[in-house]
Amino acid sequence: MQYFEQMQLVPIFPDHFQSTGMNMKRRRFIKLASLTTASALPLLKGAKAGVLSIDKSAAVNDETYEMFVNPRNYHKPFVRWWWNGDRVTKEEALRELDVMKDAGIGGVEINPIKWNENADAIGIKELTWGSGEWLDVVEATVKGAKEKGITCDMIIGSGWPFGGEHVPRNEQSQIIILGTKNLKGGQTYTFNKTELVNSVEPPSNYENKVSTLFMLRLAPAVMNEFTPGVSLDDQVGNDSITVKVPAGDYVLYYLVKVNGFQRVIQGALGAKGPVINHYDQVAVQNYLDHFGELLTRRLGPLNNYFRAFFTDSIELEGANWCDDFFEEFKQRRGYDIEQYFPFILFKVGEMGNAVKEKYGSTFSPELQAQINRARYDFLHTKQALFEERFVGTFTAWCKKQGVKSRMQAYGMDCNAIDASMQLDIPECETWIWVPQIEEFDEKEGDFSGRNYTMVNKFVSSAGHLSNKQVISCEEMTNTGQIFSTTLERVKITGDQSNLSGVTHSILHGFNYTPLEAPFPGWLRYGSFFNERNTWWPYFKLWSTYKARMSSVFQNSVMQADIAVLHPLADLASKYGFQRDPFPNVSYPKYVHKVWEAIHQNGNGCDYISEKVLQQSNIGNGSINFSSRSYKTLILIEVETVMPETARAIKQFADAGGKVIFIAKTPHLSSGLAGYKEKSEEIATISKTILSNHPKTAGIVAAPEKDLITWYRNIQQRFNITPYITISNPVIHVSQLYYKNGERGIFYFTNYSAAKLHSFKASFNTNKTAWLWNAETGERLLYPVKNGVLNITLGPSETKLLVFDNEKSGDMYVPVDATSLQEMVINGPWQLALKHFDGTTKQLALDTLIDLKKREETKDFSGTITYSKTIPLNNLGGKTLLSLGHIYDVSELEVNSQKIGTRWYGNHVYDISNAVHKGDNQISIKITTTLGAYTKSLKNNKAAQEWSGGELYGPTGLDKPVKILKG
Repeated sequence: MQYFEQMQLVPIFPDHFQSTGMNMKRRRFIKLASLTTASALPLLKGAKAGVLSIDKSAAVNDETYEMFVNPRNYHKPFVRWWWNGDRVTKEEALRELDVMKDAGIGGVEINPIKWNENADAIGIKELTWGSGEWLDVVEATVKGAKEKGITCDMIIGSGWPFGGEHVPRNEQSQIIILGTKNLKGGQTYTFNKTELVNSVEPPSNYENKVSTLFMLRLAPAVMNEFTPGVSLDDQVGNDSITVKVPAGDYVLYYLVKVNGFQRVIQGALGAKGPVINHYDQVAVQNYLDHFGELLTRRLGPLNNYFRAFFTDSIELEGANWCDDFFEEFKQRRGYDIEQYFPFILFKVGEMGNAVKEKYGSTFSPELQAQINRARYDFLHTKQALFEERFVGTFTAWCKKQGVKSRMQAYGMDCNAIDASMQLDIPECETWIWVPQIEEFDEKEGDFSGRNYTMVNKFVSSAGHLSNKQVISCEEMTNTGQIFSTTLERVKITGDQSNLSGVTHSILHGFNYTPLEAPFPGWLRYGSFFNERNTWWPYFKLWSTYKARMSSVFQNSVMQADIAVLHPLADLASKYGFQRDPFPNVSYPKYVHKVWEAIHQNGNGCDYISEKVLQQSNIGNGSINFSSRSYKTLILIEVETVMPETARAIKQFADAGGKVIFIAKTPHLSSGLAGYKEKSEEIATISKTILSNHPKTAGIVAAPEKDLITWYRNIQQRFNITPYITISNPVIHVSQLYYKNGERGIFYFTNYSAAKLHSFKASFNTNKTAWLWNAETGERLLYPVKNGVLNITLGPSETKLLVFDNEKSGDMYVPVDATSLQEMVINGPWQLALKHFDGTTKQLALDTLIDLKKREETKDFSGTITYSKTIPLNNLGGKTLLSLGHIYDVSELEVNSQKIGTRWYGNHVYDISNAVHKGDNQISIKITTTLGAYTKSLKNNKAAQEWSGGELYGPTGLDKPVKILKG
C-alpha cells in the first residue's frame, strides 16, 4: 500500500505559538524572484537527472522531506495517453512509455479514442477495440509499464460516456423531450403523429435512435392555478392525433421518448455505438462486466496491472429517463409526478442545456413556484438514481476488481459533493483556454483568468470530507492554440489547479504518435505534451516542480474551518441543475468567487452539501463531519433547503457556531410535498437564529465588486480568525494551508504573469519558518521578525513555506533590489537561428525586436542564440543579468560557463561568479513555441486544426537586456 494510504489524518486546527530565536548558518542566497526590477527563481539544480542528496539540516527519518526531494512515481504527473484510432503496436507503446518516464511522468491513463481524419496513418492498421490484436498491445503495454515502474490507469471503454456497439436496445440511453404547439380555442386540429415526433430532436441525434410518442396534454395557455390539463394519451398509438380545443387559448404539450439517442463521443472503432442508460443499474452492471471480462480473460486479476479505472465526462446530453422512473419517484417523493410532467421539463438544446426561448403556458408567480418545486423533486430524484445506479455500481465494481475508482462525478446528473465522496479518486478539470495568461477579472459573472473550472472546489471539498488526499484533475485541457502554449502557461495553470484543492495531475495529454508520422503527428486533444515540442527538453523542469508539490499535498491535509453552502435547490428549481464544469447559469453570479476571497484573506474553506450538513455531528461551536470541523457556516443566497438542513443550522448556531447569511435567509422548503408547513418551519428557524444569536449570526449584503474587501469586513464583523493575516491581499495572489503531522505548510501562489506582489504575512507560531524550493529540492530558513514574514512573489511564482521544529540550517537572504544599478546592454547583437525545420540563419540586430515583425522571420519557431561581448570594469558585489519577462525558455552562458535556465516569470540570472574585468562573452539561447511555424503550414490539416487565432507573445527578445549591479 502506498504511503498516502497508510497515513493517519492529522488535526484540523493549527497550533498557536510565540516566535523564538534560532541557530542559523548564514549564506547568501539571491532572492531573484523578489527583485523589484526583475525576478526569476534560482538556478534549477534539481533539473538534472538522478536522485538528489538530502539537505544536511534534514531531520533523521524525515520521510515527508525526503519524498519532497525525491518524489515517488505516484507523486509525478500522470498523462491521459490517447491511443489515436487504436493504431497501436507493442513496440511503439513501449518506446513511448520510456519517453514519458524520462520526462518525469509517473503514470498513464490508457485512453483509446477515435481516429482524427486530419492525421496521416502512414499505413498503420486501425485495431478494433476489444479484439485479440488490441488485447495483445494492451497486455504488452501494462506489463511493460509495470517493469518500468509506471502506474497504469485505464478508461472504461473508449471515449465518453459509457457505450459501444454491443449495447442492446433495452439498455441504451433514453430521453423524454418536450414539444409544444399554441392552439386557438373553438377549433379542431389534426396532427400526423410522425410529423409531431419528428418535429423535436434530442440534443444528440444518433442515427439508430427510436422515437415514440410518450404523452399528450392539452393545457390552458394562461394558468393561475394548477390543472394537469386534458390527457390525450389514448391517442399516442394512433397515426393521426385529433385535438378539439375548448374556448380560449391552449397549448398542446407533446412528449417524445427517444431510445438510443446518443452515441459515444469520440469512441474508437469497436466502441463507438450507443450510450448506455446510466439510470438503469442492470445496463451499467452489464457494461462493466463486459469490459472486465474482456480484460480479465487476457490479463488475469486486473489489480496486478491497474491502479484505477476511469469514468470520463458525464455528458449525457439531457438523458432523463428509465422505465421505472415514475414508480421510483412516487416511492421517494410521496406523490405522482406524471400530472406535472409536461410543465417541469425544459426544452433542451446543445449538450442538454435549457434553451432560451418562450414556450408553453404562462403561469402565475404562485403557480410557477409550485411547478419549480415539482421540477426540483424530479431533478433531485434523477440525481439520486444516477448516484445509486451508476456511481454506486461503478465504485462497487471497481472494489470487486481490487482497483480504485476514478471519475469526474459532476454535471446535471449528480451532486458533485455527494457523488464524488463515493469515489476512491475524485477528479475535476483545469483548462487552458487561450495561450496568453489572462489576468483575473473582478466583474460580476466574469471568470477571466481562471483556469480551474467551477466544479473543482466541489470535488476537492468532497475529497476532504471523505478523507481523500489524492484528488486528481484532468489538467491542461486545451482545445485551442496548443502549439503556442508555453511552459509558463503550463505552470500557472497547474498552480491554479493546486489552489483549487487538486493534489494529483492527469495531464491532457500525451498523444500516441510514431516518430515516422509526418509533423505534427497524430493529435486528438491536449497541450502538445510531445517529444516534438520545442520545449520538451525542458518539460522535466516543470514535472519535477509539480511532483514535489504533489508529494507534499498528497501527504498532508488541507485545512478549512469555514463551510460554504451553495443555493443548489434554488438553482435547480429555477434553471435546472447545470452542466458543470461549464454552467450556463451561475446563481448568484458571484457564487463561484466567494471561496477565492476567503482564501485570499488567509482563511480556508470547503463546500458542503445539505446531506453532509444533516449527517454532521454538531456541538461545541463546530460542524464535525468525519475528520473535518468547521467553526463558520456561510450560506450564499440560500432560500430553499430541506427542514432537516434548517434544523442542523439552528443546532449549529445554538452550539456557538457562526452563521452568515449572504443577502437572503432560508425560508422555503425544497420539493412539493408538505411545502407550506415545512416552509413555515424553515422561515421560523431562520428568524430564531438571527434573534437569538445577534453576535454570531447575521445577514450580510451581497458583494458588488471587490470581494476581497467584502470578505475582510465579514472577518472583522464576525471575528473570524484567519490562519494567516495578509497585509494587503490582491486578486491575483492566494494561499492554502496544509498540515503534515506537527508541520504547518503554506502554499502561496501568484497567478499573474505581469504583476509582482509583496506583502507581510503574520503567523501565530513558535515554529521555525522554512522555504521549501520545489524546483531544486532545497530548503532554507526563512527570515521572521516578531512573527511576521515579508513575502514577495514575482510573476508566476509560488512559495512553499513550512513551519516545523527544526531550527538549524542555511538562511534564505533576499537582495535589496533598490540598491542595484541598472545598465542597458545596447546592440549590435549577433543572432544564430536554428529553425524547427532544420534550416539555419544568421542575423545582426542593432535593436532587439519581435522577430514576427520581420518578414523573413515571421514564421520562425526554434532556437535563437543572441551573442554579444560586453565590457565590465566595475566589479564587486552582485552582478545580475535580466531579460525581463519573456514568454519562452531561456538559457544563459557567460564566458562559456553555463549559468542556468529560466522558464517562467522574469528571467534574471546571477552572473557574479562568471564575469571578470574586461570583455565578457554573453550567449542567450531562447527556445520559442511552435505557434508561428504551425500557423504558417497552410496545407497541413493537422497543424491548422490547432493553430487558430492570433499568435501570443513575441518571438525572441524584444526588450532591452540589462545588467544589474550592486
